Amino acid sequence: MKFAGIDIGSRSIKLAILDEEGRLLETAQSDTTFDPMSRCRELLLSRSYDGIIATGYGRRLFEEAYGAPTVSEILAHAAGAFFHFPKAKAVLDIGGQDTKAIGLGPGGRVAKFEMNDRCAAGTGKFLEVMARAFGIQIEEFGHFALHGEKVVKISSMCTVFAESEATSLMARGEEPRQIALGLHAAVARRALSMLRRVAPQGPLVFTGGVALNPCIRDLIQEEYPDPVLVPDLPHLTGALGAALLLREQTSRPEAGFPQQSVGSH
Repeated sequence: MKFAGIDIGSRSIKLAILDEEGRLLETAQSDTTFDPMSRCRELLLSRSYDGIIATGYGRRLFEEAYGAPTVSEILAHAAGAFFHFPKAKAVLDIGGQDTKAIGLGPGGRVAKFEMNDRCAAGTGKFLEVMARAFGIQIEEFGHFALHGEKVVKISSMCTVFAESEATSLMARGEEPRQIALGLHAAVARRALSMLRRVAPQGPLVFTGGVALNPCIRDLIQEEYPDPVLVPDLPHLTGALGAALLLREQTSRPEAGFPQQSVGSH
């Protein structure tokens, strides 16, 4: 049997297909755009699977369109992170529009979590807007910031105000790389404050698209007391975790899906 997990996020849609042994057979990705179900159909076209499960912001739309089961992003990222790193005690997912800090208990079950999804502050969208203000591709923004020799403190985490503040700092002659480092440090501080409330120690798995940013990774590792572990494809962790949960539920239908009954939102 083949088990598919689809993660319909605010910025992108990710697909992971596993076999019965939990081996990753295939992955795919697409921008979400204004019509996520059309993009889902394109991703699934000509791909074979025996069951599919959805997670992410668009999971309810997918449930209505395909009659598929769904699972929360918290549970999906916890399952995906634990699959890669069974000794993990914490998960940090910085995605396009939200940040999640998750504490893991025995067996990778969610013990506690906190999620910021009310504004773009500290998310991939925040970094994307700032990169655009610098005239730099988002894929290169982290490398650019790594060359900053000191952190220029950014006082506002509001995307609009922080962009204005960065522009003003550049006009006053501050080195752009150091401003960029300050913006990255602001994102890292926000993420670390969430982690300290839910999972202050233990091996940490960094997931989501922002885990590909080398500057954020370094800043998190500098302040977090234990190893920061990054999967090979961190942005696919939610889709992978969803597929793993479907595989587990199919093999033990009496157990049902794990419940997300603790933590805060």
